[in-house]
Amino acid sequence: MLHKWHLHQLDVKNAFLNGHLTENVFMEQPLGFINSKFPGHVCQLKKALYGLKQAPRAWFQCLSASLVLLGFTCSRANPSLFIYKKGMCVLYLLVYVDDIILTGNNSSTIAGFITRLHQEFAIKDLGKLSCFLGLEVSYTDYGLFLSQTKYAHHILVRAKLLDSKPISIPLPTVASFTTDGIPFDDPTYYRSLVGALQYLTITHPDISYTVNQVSQFLQAPTLDHFQAVKRIIRYIKGTIHYGLTFYHSPKTSILGYSDADWARCIETRCFTYEYSIFLGSNLVSWSAKKQPMVAHSSCESEYRALANTTAEIVWITHLLRELHTLPPDRPTILCDNKSALFLSQNLVSHKRSKHIDIDYHFVCELVTSGKLHTKFVPTNLQFADIFAKSLPRPLFESFRSKLQAGPPPIRLRGGGGCKGLMHKKLYAELNALR
Repeated sequence: MLHKWHLHQLDVKNAFLNGHLTENVFMEQPLGFINSKFPGHVCQLKKALYGLKQAPRAWFQCLSASLVLLGFTCSRANPSLFIYKKGMCVLYLLVYVDDIILTGNNSSTIAGFITRLHQEFAIKDLGKLSCFLGLEVSYTDYGLFLSQTKYAHHILVRAKLLDSKPISIPLPTVASFTTDGIPFDDPTYYRSLVGALQYLTITHPDISYTVNQVSQFLQAPTLDHFQAVKRIIRYIKGTIHYGLTFYHSPKTSILGYSDADWARCIETRCFTYEYSIFLGSNLVSWSAKKQPMVAHSSCESEYRALANTTAEIVWITHLLRELHTLPPDRPTILCDNKSALFLSQNLVSHKRSKHIDIDYHFVCELVTSGKLHTKFVPTNLQFADIFAKSLPRPLFESFRSKLQAGPPPIRLRGGGGCKGLMHKKLYAELNALR
């Protein structure tokens, strides 16, 4: 939406039936179509059918071949993304099984491409993108808003908490999780709720940390774990209309926040790394993941988090380069640990970092070559903390707004509206940190 291009949604009817099989696959004669002369014979399939393990791959190979013939190239960063560039004309096509999103800077080329694609497959043009895989898309004058209101409502109904009292934060600041406690009597139900909440984090990054915590006890949850899940759902009840807002940024640059909590897990003392990456003022990638290792120091845990953030930024730069939209400025990573920053900027420290040798050289080479910049950020501006720990309500709400996670933006008549002013203020703060 940086270029204000229109998003088109297409649907392929009976997609799997278009795939051509390269393996020998046989099936019994279907009832009602048995050959009376050869009732014991079987059929050799030339094209895929629904239910075959080969069907998804055969369909994607068929679609990919057709797109390549039409002038598209497959992205190496994301195999589901296809890019068309001819002169000044640029088109992007994203595929998920039989659902397609198409956008570009030339409406006549898009219309011609849809016509040619319709000659190959049974395509249904759904018009402007409004709902994709449960994600609801709303448009504003200055960007778009992604939400999962209907999906969140479904979770509330499944958990029988539709009439529950909402709460302001998903987890108390003093909460801790252990395997001790009374076992929960329905682990399958617990897993289904946690799995649903994991998908909800696509537009609710503010619950990523809490969902990460309850996901670690899927095998043998306790009543305390289930109460934590119910608390998350009660938080969703109060923020059911919340989502992510993406703005037309006046300037695009890649800015990442890297953080880690050292030995926070009481039972294993493993650390969790987290990051949030912005393109301009828009949150495009985030993560909160527990590592299966124990760090010897806070510097080690922070540096490993820095290396994981760097790997994600490298992937984003490769993707943006293929999209022909790579910002001219080098990416910047903000970290609140001065020891980790010192290691990333000084080659003479390698004797101190033999236990994190690979991560050390990976980050340090990018910094010394000028492809990456690392910088200190104070803890009160470390937005990645929302993925690392349970925060007090004022700080939690502040960081949540910085991530552009909140209610649908409202534009007031005759002006940019309060949300537009908030966007300008946020962009000024992010730009000052670069």
